Amino acid sequence: YMFGEDHKDLRRRIAPNFTPRALSTYAAIQQRVILSHLRRWLDRSAANGGKAEPIRVPCRDMNLETSQTVFAGPYLTKEAREKFERDYNFFNVGLMALPVDLPGFAFRSARLGVARLVRTLGECARASKARMRAGGEPECLVDFWMQETVREIDEAKAAGKPPPAHTDDEELGGFLFDFLFAAQDASTSSLCWAVSALDSHPDVLAGVRAEVASLWSPESGEPITAEKIAEMKYTQAVAREVVRHRPPATLVPHIAGEEFQLTEWYTIPKGTIVFPSVYESSFQGFPEPDTFDPERFFSEARREDVVYKRNFLAFGAGPHQCVGQRYALNHLVLFMALFVSVVDFRRDRTEGCDEPVYMPTIVPRDSCTVYLKQRCAKFPSF
Repeated sequence: YMFGEDHKDLRRRIAPNFTPRALSTYAAIQQRVILSHLRRWLDRSAANGGKAEPIRVPCRDMNLETSQTVFAGPYLTKEAREKFERDYNFFNVGLMALPVDLPGFAFRSARLGVARLVRTLGECARASKARMRAGGEPECLVDFWMQETVREIDEAKAAGKPPPAHTDDEELGGFLFDFLFAAQDASTSSLCWAVSALDSHPDVLAGVRAEVASLWSPESGEPITAEKIAEMKYTQAVAREVVRHRPPATLVPHIAGEEFQLTEWYTIPKGTIVFPSVYESSFQGFPEPDTFDPERFFSEARREDVVYKRNFLAFGAGPHQCVGQRYALNHLVLFMALFVSVVDFRRDRTEGCDEPVYMPTIVPRDSCTVYLKQRCAKFPSF
């Protein structure tokens, strides 16, 4: 909801969080966390006799640990992470509850939980500032952010000026929470839909497996590098099609910065909160929009991501386009690459299992219930 120079300034400060160097650092962290959770999924499946289990909550737990580690890295203690998980659960439940701000109601628990989360993340920002000021190397997102921030703070102090805008610890904690929320539930949705789509389209699954196998092996003992991620063009196309076909956040609120003529008979007044349907837009313009077809983004002849760019709104558009979209797509690509390489899976398909439900982003109605078993001879470790 920010506009003008203040918004531009904040976007400028956030930019170092998503440079190629930063994304490469995050990719190594993402893979370690994803593999540790896949190992748990496989062990749990084996202990339960191979019974099919829903993966929505396991995906959410994996994403929460990934986000915590990528965003706050060494600054969140084990105890803080446990409290974090509890408070984030309060927040998720409160999102789906009536907005009654009274003791005993889920909304009150969510509001208080968010306040505690923001304070905790603010403390992480403060610790990162101290470490970056001492010359430490960035290990997580907040480090990349604070590296330039502390320089600007120190320059302002030396010149007798107040600290620059958007550098207060608790305000930074609030921004980090926004990142966490964006990375958490949206990614959970996309991971579930990716598994469902790969199971439904054996040709797509075979294509992803072949591309990944040509670039990386579970037995290599090495993580997938940023260079190899960039070479996974087909897997990236699959990720983009997952996001188009099932955009996680179906409605994204905006404020009309000026009067906007929506139809011949209605003009949206300036200042109005508008809820454009990202979901509906994803099915407009594209040929055969109901078909899951990664070739629309992979084929050089079709290039539908360019031709229908105005309809691909899962990450927004214009000055408020999601700053973390490359991180989000990398996460989806890495999950698919690792998942199809180390896991044999089969969906437990039931009638209506793929109908979208809100949790609060859309997920399959059955929470994506699958049978799992280990595929690779040696599980990766690095």
